[in-house]
Amino acid sequence: MTRHDGLYQWTTTVATALPHLSVPQARVLALWSFGMVLARSCALTAVTAVLAELLGKKDTALRQCLREWCYEAKDKRGQHRQSLDVQACFVPLLCWVIRLWQGQHMILALDATHLAQTFIVLAVSVVYRGCAIPVAWVVLPAMDKGAWRQHWLRLLRLLRPAIPRSMVVVVTADRGLYARWLFRRIVRLGWHPFLRINVGGMFRPDHAPGQYRPLAAYAPQPGTQWKGTGVAFKSCGSQLRCTLLAYWLDGMTDRWLILTDLPPSACDAAWYGLRAWIEQGFKVTKRGGWQWQRTRMTDPERATRLWLAVSVATLWLLSVGEDGDQAITVESPAHSMPPVSVRATAIPHRRRATCLRLKSVFRRGWCRVMAALLRHDPLPVGRLIPEIWPTARPLMEAVVT
Repeated sequence: MTRHDGLYQWTTTVATALPHLSVPQARVLALWSFGMVLARSCALTAVTAVLAELLGKKDTALRQCLREWCYEAKDKRGQHRQSLDVQACFVPLLCWVIRLWQGQHMILALDATHLAQTFIVLAVSVVYRGCAIPVAWVVLPAMDKGAWRQHWLRLLRLLRPAIPRSMVVVVTADRGLYARWLFRRIVRLGWHPFLRINVGGMFRPDHAPGQYRPLAAYAPQPGTQWKGTGVAFKSCGSQLRCTLLAYWLDGMTDRWLILTDLPPSACDAAWYGLRAWIEQGFKVTKRGGWQWQRTRMTDPERATRLWLAVSVATLWLLSVGEDGDQAITVESPAHSMPPVSVRATAIPHRRRATCLRLKSVFRRGWCRVMAALLRHDPLPVGRLIPEIWPTARPLMEAVVT
């Protein structure tokens, strides 16, 4: 294997997974993501330096090639140049994830991250083994004011064609993103919302029609829990028929109040804990991996294109990192959860939490890729084997009269 064989293999993988890209676009995307893995950075200077040494090319030409990949067509040199349409990559990117996915159950997480006073990124990510793979995003100027509603609705709508109807998808979001329109859009897409809400509000359980109780009453103190169906919120413009999961474990600073369309017997409050993996995904994008906090970009459109390379590189390392993960078991959602409708049947799962790991899947993936390159071996082939979803510890049932 020569020094270029690994890059050639990766370029072929990227071009095959994203066939809608032109040959130059796929080639430069492969260069970006390959260089990011070698440099452990998405900084243009770092990626250029390592690729120039590997390929034996001049820094200037390679730097210009990588830089122009992020540009609009009008800002590029030469004729017949095209802008990369990142939005058109979301479905192929998620299809790539699903082809590697060893199961029929998936959790999508919605969240926003800031980069100083420069950018706000709204991201939809597939959470996986302590990390997250961005599959749709929009980069906005940090100082811009305005609602995010249309952005979230568009991102979810764009992803729908990529997910088979047979796959069970749970969509999680933290308290700051809850909205009735978001809950309803997720249900309309055929997925299952799992949205945390603030404690201020009322809930009317079905077993007590006409009697609204404060949400705080459903988990009044640490060590209590409650789940049941009913109507959330009292005002006409906010009412929502749903299932409420209230859970307050000892040691938690506050209770979890989660709204979902799943029946109480088919869901577990502990699933919400997997939402935190998207925050680890943001950490990987910044100081924990690709060092995006050092970027000098100020144009949101260019940053949006750079995030495509970040997403592809993250998917690569997570998919090849699972083989060395000591937390892998023979039982996974692919084996323990039969492909049945969760609206009528509870999803079976064992009583165990996700396993602690000494090394992240991201780092293990990086080590495997680097070892293969140093040994002049073919690059490892990736796959995604999700962990068994956790089960909440049984607590005292709150009595709501």
